[in-house]
Parts: sequence; structure tokens; C-alpha cells
Amino acid sequence: MSELHKFLFEGLPVRGMLVRLTGAWVEILKRREAAGGFPQPVRELLGQMAAAGALMQSNIKFNGALVLQVFGDGPVKLAVAEVQPDLALRATAKVVGEVPADAQLEAMLNVHGKGRCVITLDPKDKLPGQQPYQGIVPLHGDHREPLQRLSEVLEHYMLQSEQLDTRLILAANDQVAAGLLIQRLPVEGEGNLAGGRRNEDEIGLNEGFNRIAHLAATLTSEELLTLDADTVLRRLFWEEQVRRFEPLSPRFACTCSRERVSGMLRSLGREEVDSIVAERGDVEIGCDFCGNQYRFDAVDVGELFTPQRDQPPASKVVH
Repeated sequence: MSELHKFLFEGLPVRGMLVRLTGAWVEILKRREAAGGFPQPVRELLGQMAAAGALMQSNIKFNGALVLQVFGDGPVKLAVAEVQPDLALRATAKVVGEVPADAQLEAMLNVHGKGRCVITLDPKDKLPGQQPYQGIVPLHGDHREPLQRLSEVLEHYMLQSEQLDTRLILAANDQVAAGLLIQRLPVEGEGNLAGGRRNEDEIGLNEGFNRIAHLAATLTSEELLTLDADTVLRRLFWEEQVRRFEPLSPRFACTCSRERVSGMLRSLGREEVDSIVAERGDVEIGCDFCGNQYRFDAVDVGELFTPQRDQPPASKVVH
């Protein structure tokens, strides 16, 4: 079963999360097999994105979808992971061209330095005129050096957008997608200077985060993918006082539906949809996330564009 564990370090403004996607991740890959699946480097990237999305969603108090997208100028044009507030998640990618077996982030998405990462928070109950929040960061650092790992891109994003020091470890194979997030929490009054020197308590808090982050960085990809959560936390932080919370259960779920596809077809207009039916005999649309196929024949299309009339009230019968 997929699990996400939250924990705090007693006496330190540091929190952590550890996610292991097993059944949820295997289901995502299984749904794409009929369409040919993805090359191994793309599967690893998508698994890391799914794990990172789950960590980031559980890290915020937000009633809406968190959508993590990477747009590329290489063979991978788009990779996306979407996570709902209940940690229902899905992921997919658009690949055009050959992806080398040993391709890293730069070769897949940032060949000409134009790749970018977009994090969108899309509220479930939008107010009139409300737009989703969106943050965008390039796939390179402050000095234009290309970032080689998704974890580096997201650490850079969280430092820029939230001003929070973060250490992120991600890994994925065809059975498990996993991630460890360590984050420094803000402290009230932090940043005040006394006599031109930083407060000694503030220095101590930074040292505490740096120590925890250094321990987290010793975690290998193999350990993250093969060890259970209890073993990972015990091996890394056996000298720390860690307060853990009840684990959460991420799962695969797709939000596609026949109703949503119908709305998309209506937006195309009757003339456009009728021309597709005339050419092909019907309209068939597949979901890129789950592989479900939605078929609309001429009768279905006619019903789509027929105004729904109110049904007359039932006649009253007096007994």
C-alpha cells in the first residue's frame, strides 16, 4: 500500500515527509501500457514527479489540485503529475522523438535551455473571477547552470517562492516512486539583528536544519526505493527526537469522465464535431492519464448539441 508519513523534529523548526508510492505508481504505469508506455528515463522522471507532487500537496493547506508540470524543448515536451487534496494522483507525459536510455533531465527537457517547471494550485471552489495560482521556474540555477535533477529544480522553486530552505530526495523505478522532504520552518522574530550580529538562537536553528539536511542527503536511491519508512527514518535520524503522525494513503485516481469530454466537444462547436463524424464515423477520445476511451457516434453528437428541455411536471392524481 502506498504511504505518506509526516514527522517533526522536537526542539527544531524542521519538518519532514516521506512518501512511498507502490500500488498507486504501478497502476499509473499499467494504465499507459496499452498506449506503448514510456521510455525508462521518462518513467523515472514521472515517478519522481508523482512522489514530489504528493509531498508538496501534503505540505500545504489547500482545497484544490496541485499540478506539477515540466515543459521541455527536448524529446519530452511535457510531463505532468496532478495530486488532489485527498492525495488521489495521476501522471502522464508527451514524448516526441527518441529518448536515450541514459538521458538525464537536461537531455530530456532542457536541450536548448528553454525548459521550465510550473506549479499550479487550482482551487476546487473558485470565487468569481478567481484564477489558479501559478509559479514558474526555469530548469537552471541562478547562474544559468543547468540543473541535473528534478529535486534541485523543486528545491530552487521552494526557496524562491516560499523562502523556505528545503532538501528533497527523489527516486523511482517500475515498482516504487519515493521521496523524502526536509524543510526548515520560519520562526517568529527570525531575522532581527542585535548589535549588528545575528541572534545566537537563530544561528543554532540554522545549524539544526543543516544537520538534519546533511543526514537526509546521505540517503541513497536504492535505500529510498527498497527500505520501508520505519527503517529509513531510524537509520537516518536515530539520534534525533522525531514525532510522527498517522500515515496517509496516496492512491491512483483519474478525474476524467464522459461528462467532461462532452463539455470539451461542445466547446469545439457542432460544425467541427460533425465534420469529424462524417470523416471517421464517430469521435473517439482517449484519456492520456488513465487510458479510458470515450466514443461518440452521430446520435451521441446530436444529443450533445440538442438543448435540454425541462420535463413537464408530473400530473397530480387525486385518489
